[in-house]
Amino acid sequence: MFVKVTTSGPRRYVKLVEAFRDEAGTPRQRVVATLGRLENIEAGEANALLNGLLRVSGNPTLDEGTGETEFAPARSIGDTWLLTSLWKELGFDSAFRRVLRSKRSFDAEHLLRVMVFNRLCDPESKLGILRWLEGALVPEIDEATVTHQHLLRTMDTLCECGDAVDAAMSEMLRPLIDQDLSMVFYDLTTIRTEGHSEQSAEELRAYGASKEGGIGRQVMLGVVQTAEGLPIHHEIFAGNTAETTTLIPTIETVIERFGVQRIVLVADRGLLSLDNLESLSKIRVGDRPLEFILAVPARRYADFDDLLQDFHRQHCQDADDEESFGEFAWQGHRLIVAHRPAVARELGERRDQKITALTTEADHYFEKLDGQDAGRKYRGRKLSDGGVMARFYRDVSEEHLAHIIRMDLTAETFNYTVDMRALERARVIDGKLLLVTNVPELEPEEVIRRYKALSDIEQGFRVLKSEIEIAPVYHRLPDRIRAHALICFLALVLYRVLRMRLKARDHRMSPQQALEVASRIQYHQVLMHRRQTASGLSKLSPEQHDLFEAINLPKPAAKRL
Repeated sequence: MFVKVTTSGPRRYVKLVEAFRDEAGTPRQRVVATLGRLENIEAGEANALLNGLLRVSGNPTLDEGTGETEFAPARSIGDTWLLTSLWKELGFDSAFRRVLRSKRSFDAEHLLRVMVFNRLCDPESKLGILRWLEGALVPEIDEATVTHQHLLRTMDTLCECGDAVDAAMSEMLRPLIDQDLSMVFYDLTTIRTEGHSEQSAEELRAYGASKEGGIGRQVMLGVVQTAEGLPIHHEIFAGNTAETTTLIPTIETVIERFGVQRIVLVADRGLLSLDNLESLSKIRVGDRPLEFILAVPARRYADFDDLLQDFHRQHCQDADDEESFGEFAWQGHRLIVAHRPAVARELGERRDQKITALTTEADHYFEKLDGQDAGRKYRGRKLSDGGVMARFYRDVSEEHLAHIIRMDLTAETFNYTVDMRALERARVIDGKLLLVTNVPELEPEEVIRRYKALSDIEQGFRVLKSEIEIAPVYHRLPDRIRAHALICFLALVLYRVLRMRLKARDHRMSPQQALEVASRIQYHQVLMHRRQTASGLSKLSPEQHDLFEAINLPKPAAKRL
């Protein structure tokens, strides 16, 4: 049926007409009803009929259709879509759902996913996550089910299932690790905590020397990662734990969980001790000993005076800017030495400037003290030998030169000497790096290159502290602190996998930039005529298309939300 306007003399009529075919199959039309004169219809006489038809069909009536179109606040979706796709591709969804399945009335895997994504998109407290969800849409997550109590109970579930969670993580990360030869890097950092209350004997928050300087209440985080930059294991220790005691148990755990055939451990200066070397040599990986590349602490360089003097005299004194290498035998291991002339010159010049400034300061003190003894008057308080000695010693110590500029603090008069032998030893050490290794086949240059890759794990710590914002930790219960560290570690794993994919395609973006670009993809919802709703995603820009193609993940699609 259709509406037809007919003319009869000066008048026009609106009729409801039906089209049909007669018995012979010829198209015909017949008038079902005359609705009235056209001017009356335009005046609204048929509105009641129209409203009835609209109401029966489920559409807004004429009055409802005149309402304004309403737009719900836009919510970001691109970054959480990207992370959800990565999370599921790595198998985290099914693995953690299996491990965290419990009799509780909430989905712990979904809540864990929300907390991990939040660390990467907009780090917030557990209460802050609820605010974040007001402007962000996480695929497959009903934000109405996310409550503060459920988030905290999910953290408790993580600790209750700690062994199973660790086993699941190892299973998921194992395919990404070279099983024949794994170059693993280990380092520690400190994580600042808040609060002054004391818990049980298992208290993790303890006062210790912070990596950022000073003494503070903290916990220590140890991270093991592969040469490709993938974090595979983490440990939480009390804030006053000695670094050297953490190395052996951590590496033994990694060997047990990942079952690699050969491991070469690379670790920083703070983890080397004679006891560690002996213990490391006893660890077996399959049928061979654990191999390692460890940096020698600078305070131990004096143990190698004779070797360094000979190496310096032969390779470093007249060297140009090219790095030079040497190798010596030491306690049954290889001692690798590298010298960078440019660094040595910079360190030497900086030290000489400090010594010159300090000796000029000392000459000024001598002149004033001698003048006072001769009866001359000076502005300010009168100097004493003891006061000058204390002030000068403080200045020398602040410049870390007390081993070169020496003072007898028990002497009655102010005096000092420059230890030329110590100064010469410092010049020999400048620009040098000493490594101990038991890896037989690597050339010295390759040993040095592998060790320098350790800086990548330090970059990971910077990501944890700046972008993921692992610190400060406001939790006080040890299990909650461990759960918080695990959430941040999972965020770091996603961050590094994303970085690996971007690097594999030589993409210019960092993971942080990629998430920021993806976050501009937004979800929009519109209420039309007070009854009809429509939703969709903002159109992807060429930059966003290029990003999802580079990381080989599906692009956001409204029909999949």
